[in-house]
Amino acid sequence: MANRNQEDKRNKLDEEPFSYDFSKDNKVFIYWHGKQVTILKGKESDRFLSRIKNSDQKEIQLIMAKVTGNFKHGNEKTSKKL
Repeated sequence: MANRNQEDKRNKLDEEPFSYDFSKDNKVFIYWHGKQVTILKGKESDRFLSRIKNSDQKEIQLIMAKVTGNFKHGNEKTSKKL
């Protein structure tokens, strides 16, 4: 749990911005604020579905954020030693 808090410091995933749907042909559609942002197929789709199977909602949000690449945008500040 501490690891999840470290990854979502601003608690943006509490707003549940991600959702997903899946089709009969084993495709997973991932949405961000209702807009489709990625499609998972084949082994990637199977892996996603198995990862979320026993996960809570916050963890599912984190998994979707990582899968879509909408997790870090490169504008996070890092501490620099002088």
